[in-house]
Amino acid sequence: MPAWICRTCANQHTDTAEPPPSCAICEDPRQYVGWEGQRWATLDELEAEGHACDIRPLEPGLYGVGVTPQLAIGQRGLLVITGAGNVLWDVPGYIDDAAIATVRGLGGIDAVSASHPHFYGAMVEWAHAFDAAIVLPAADREWVQRPDPAVRHYEDTAHLAPGVTLVRCGGHFDGSAVLHWTGGAGGAGVLLSGDTLTVVQDRDWISIMWSYPNLVPLDPSTIRDVLGRVDALAFDRVYGGWWGRVVRRGAKEKVRRSIERYLRMIESEATGGGEA
Repeated sequence: MPAWICRTCANQHTDTAEPPPSCAICEDPRQYVGWEGQRWATLDELEAEGHACDIRPLEPGLYGVGVTPQLAIGQRGLLVITGAGNVLWDVPGYIDDAAIATVRGLGGIDAVSASHPHFYGAMVEWAHAFDAAIVLPAADREWVQRPDPAVRHYEDTAHLAPGVTLVRCGGHFDGSAVLHWTGGAGGAGVLLSGDTLTVVQDRDWISIMWSYPNLVPLDPSTIRDVLGRVDALAFDRVYGGWWGRVVRRGAKEKVRRSIERYLRMIESEATGGGEA
């Protein structure tokens, strides 16, 4: 039986003879159902349509893993190579034999994780291909659309490989997380943030929201909590969830000033300060 992939969010669902009636990820108000209604695909159908994995080196020890032509919302994953265990982050909704061969040549995958449920993709397929663990926050347990014995849950932090740690920040989802890689950026440290902290068009800034497609902000208290959790980490670079969405240097200060700017705007509106 096929494991159905939502064409809007690329989340793979449980194997069933017929597609599910709906995608819970897309029906949640943080996401959306495509304008053409709920549509499904299988890996075989996507392959027949010409989809292929696109794996590119980004910096020493880091590779991007995307899909071409674009699938669903177009996120690209990230593969961290440590020499003592590799981690796939923000999983694409597609996998093919060429990608499996390429990743095996890089040492395989020991753990799979993601910033939030919109980027769970075909995580079970990727994990099975490499006999890897899927490590997800317990806070987002309800959003796993394809349960599997490979899934393990953590509370606030989890160490996946030497110098590679999951940190739950909350915000976009209760379990929204970043992956902290101490060896990245020449040893200055990197955050892989997906949409927990999204890198915006002006790549000197990030944003944080409850819903990005529907433009719904978070409350100030939650935003401050997210800032406190990432501010405790050492990093100089942030990789967001799409090709090119990277704050290349000075990222810790840029994250702080971005969130402080955001707070000024929403709090001044609440107190009437915006009219002064």
